[in-house]
Amino acid sequence: MSNKNKTYKIILSGGGTGGHIYPAIAIANELKRRFPNAEFLFVGAKDRMEMEKVPQAGYAIKGLWISGIQRKITLKNLMFPFKLISSLWNARKIIKQFKPDVAIGTGGFASEPLLQVAASNKIPSLIQEQNSYPGITNKLLSKKVNKICVAYNNLERFFPSEKIIKTGNPVRQDLLDISSKKEEAIKHFDLVESKQTLLVLGGSLGAKAINELMVRELDFLQTLNIQIIWQCGKLYYQDYKLYGNTKHVQVHQFINKMDYAYAAADFIISRAGASSVSELCIVGKPTIFVPSPYVAEDHQTKNAAAIVNENAALLIAQEDLKVDFKNKFGQLVASKEKQEELSKNIKKLALVNATKDIADEVEKLLDK
Repeated sequence: MSNKNKTYKIILSGGGTGGHIYPAIAIANELKRRFPNAEFLFVGAKDRMEMEKVPQAGYAIKGLWISGIQRKITLKNLMFPFKLISSLWNARKIIKQFKPDVAIGTGGFASEPLLQVAASNKIPSLIQEQNSYPGITNKLLSKKVNKICVAYNNLERFFPSEKIIKTGNPVRQDLLDISSKKEEAIKHFDLVESKQTLLVLGGSLGAKAINELMVRELDFLQTLNIQIIWQCGKLYYQDYKLYGNTKHVQVHQFINKMDYAYAAADFIISRAGASSVSELCIVGKPTIFVPSPYVAEDHQTKNAAAIVNENAALLIAQEDLKVDFKNKFGQLVASKEKQEELSKNIKKLALVNATKDIADEVEKLLDK
């Protein structure tokens, strides 16, 4: 087994969105717990949110000049080859200086050049794929790296099957025991105990279509005697905060105590980003997914479909919200049986030890 006191050097890359950054930080935290003397370095894309979030979590980060390729012909695309050459050159420099024992990628633009260079320098490397349908970065890297940790079945279509380990996605540890927090959660949000609660999540920035849905359906929800915790996102808070002046609705820009929000909820409406889906499986509440149609390769619809096909959640396409919402949500609220069935089935899909299992795979690479 790996030596707990050894000063391993561990390099990680993942970013662009919270969905790539938080898993990387969770993996780093678990490895730091196991190897207190290890040295960690993150590599991100220069102008993306990882440059702020990673130092907040207490880790050093270096930025590469890299961005994704746009779907249409733009000046940015003409710059892409130069950015790629620059980022590969800088990734080489970083790896040469840092001399990592292992490289870990969790997706996003910057992980491609870093992991390419690491793998070609024979540094043991692992990628973690959060989605049910992989992004282009991880598809390209899958041929080079030693191991691929995934969260869904049937990824042999995209990756070499002998490298795949199903671990799940890292999730916040404070979600593992939310059932015991219901009372505290009701107090925390100042809710009426006798009413059912709907939690509405549009991702950290918010989701315009979900916010518009809420405005349209507030009266309908009031007729169902439902109170609402509505996270509208920081882009939309100024426009929507006025709706939080009523007794049964509270509007939040961002929710800090997510474990309490999940504990208080009887129903959840959510986008279907990979980390949200993994969290919701652990939370185990009746959920309606409204996937974002604007995400590369329609990841969110595919993530949600993987859950819906197990009869473990409901899905309403964004363009069908006006027509379908009242009907689907009304039926769900009316049927205790349906609520219990969705709850039971989604819990079966939870992979609660993901962070630990991924760290185990990293440890095996360190032992080689």
